Amino acid sequence: MSALSNALGDLPDPVFADLYESETAYLIVIDLPGVSSETLDVRTEGTHLHIEARREKNLPMDFRYLREDRPLFLDTDLPLPPTVVASEADGSLDHGTLTLRLPKRESTDETTIPITTGEGPGSAAET
Repeated sequence: MSALSNALGDLPDPVFADLYESETAYLIVIDLPGVSSETLDVRTEGTHLHIEARREKNLPMDFRYLREDRPLFLDTDLPLPPTVVASEADGSLDHGTLTLRLPKRESTDETTIPITTGEGPGSAAET
């Protein structure tokens, strides 16, 4: 193998992602070079975020592959935190960078549950 081929094999995985959190939302930023809106599908399925991305590559005329390591597909399911409101999520794709904003559910007011003393359900007093 050539030094160039070895060097290319030592490159880190081609998909990089950042995760941010604020009081009101999560922000996911994923680098997907070569992906377009036509080759990208992002959706929530239950408690998961599903991302499927495909990069189109054109083999230059008069060339053949000696090595092909750049993945053409990303197909992943990411678990969503329970506070995410998936129906209000939004995203954008700008020059191969996917940005997803996942809003959090507003915190509900604290509710005190009244507790009574005495015989509860299933106690001997009921029989």
